[in-house]
Amino acid sequence: METQNAPEISPGIFQAGIRDWNRTLFDVLIPLPVGTSYNSYVVKGARTAVIDSCNPGFEAEWAAKVSRVTPISEVDYLVMNHAEPDHAGAIPYFLEHNKKAKLVASEKGAKMAQTYFDAPTERLHVVKEGDSIDLGGKTLRFLDAQWLHWPEVIFTYVPENGFLSSCDFFGAHTAFGLFDDEVDELPYLAKAYFGEIMMPYRSFGKKALEKVLKLDVKMIGPSHGPVYRAPKPILDAYAKWTSGETLPKVVVAYVSMWNHTEAMVKRLEATLADEGVIVSSFNLATADTGKLAAELVDARAVVLGSPAVLGGMHPMALYGLSLVKALKPPVKYAAVLSSYGWAKSVAKPAVEMLSGMPIEIVGAVEANGPATEAVLGEIDALAKLLAVKIKGV
Repeated sequence: METQNAPEISPGIFQAGIRDWNRTLFDVLIPLPVGTSYNSYVVKGARTAVIDSCNPGFEAEWAAKVSRVTPISEVDYLVMNHAEPDHAGAIPYFLEHNKKAKLVASEKGAKMAQTYFDAPTERLHVVKEGDSIDLGGKTLRFLDAQWLHWPEVIFTYVPENGFLSSCDFFGAHTAFGLFDDEVDELPYLAKAYFGEIMMPYRSFGKKALEKVLKLDVKMIGPSHGPVYRAPKPILDAYAKWTSGETLPKVVVAYVSMWNHTEAMVKRLEATLADEGVIVSSFNLATADTGKLAAELVDARAVVLGSPAVLGGMHPMALYGLSLVKALKPPVKYAAVLSSYGWAKSVAKPAVEMLSGMPIEIVGAVEANGPATEAVLGEIDALAKLLAVKIKGV
C-alpha cells in the first residue's frame, strides 16, 4: 500500500517528510549541491505517532502529508527526537491544530521544547533510555543518543518492523531518493555529512552505534536523506568513522595570492604522491566545505598553506584552520607551508594554533617570496618525513 506523498516504507510506517530542493546552505556553513530533506515518519498502530516534523516554512505541506495517513488532529503522539528547527520546526503548528496529542521528548528535549516552541507542560511526555510507548500493534522504544549532535537527542525504534529513526545519525544532505539504493552518490554524501555533523562527537557516536548493533535493525530512517532498507553498508561505514580509522592520506588546505604558496603546496603534494601517500587538496578560496569535511573523516595528516597578508595569516587560511579544529578529525600529524614578502612569516602562529590539537607537528617550511631551490629541498624533506610517519601508523 502507498498513500500519495506519504509512501509506506514498512508495514504501518510512512514517510511524510519534506524535500527541500532550493536550500543551498546549511548552518550558513555547509553547501547543499543537491538540496536536503526533513524526514518525518508516521507510525500507525491502533494509535498513531509521528516522529519528527519539518523545517519552518513547510508546516502546511508536512501536515497534509501526515493527514494522508491520519488526520493531523487525530495523531496521538509527536516524537521530538531532536529540538533543532529543521527537525522540530512544525511543533507550534502541530500543537495549534491538534489539541490532544502528547509531545514526546527526553528530559532535556522537553525543556528545549518549552524554550524554543512554547510547548505547554501538560502536553509533554518525557522519556528516557529504555522507555516505550504501546501504540497497539506498534511499539515506540527510546534510546538515549545525547550529543549526536545536541545534548537532548533520542533515537526511536519500532521493534515490530526493525525500524530505527536515528535522527541526524546516518544522515545525508540530499533531496534525491526515497531509499538508499536510489542514490548512487549516497556513500560520499553520508561521509560528508558525518564529517560536518558527527565527527566532532565520534566518542558519543561510537557508544550509540554499539546500542544500535544490539538491535534487530532492518531499516534506518535518518532525519536527512534516503531511508536505508539495506543498513549494513552505512553501519559498517560508521563503525570505521566513529572509531577514527584512517587511511595513508593527507588533506592539504591552502590559499595563495601570487602563486608562491601554491607552488610550495604543489611541490609537497608531488613528493607525497611519489612516496605513495594519498593527497586530497583544497584551495580554500573555492573549496566546498562538505567535500573538505568528507576527506578529513579518514585522513591521517593535514597540511596548511598560507601567505602573509596585512601582517598576519591570510583570513581564508585562518578560516580553514578554525574549521579543522572545530571538526576534530582523527588526524595524527600536521605541517605548515607559508610564504611572505615584506611582512613577517606566518608559519609560527599557524603552528601555535595547530599545537592546540592532539596531533604531532611534523614541521614547517617558509619562503620569503618565491621558493628557492633550497626551500624546495626543505619541502621535499618535510614531505618525505611526513610520508614515513603516515605510512608507519
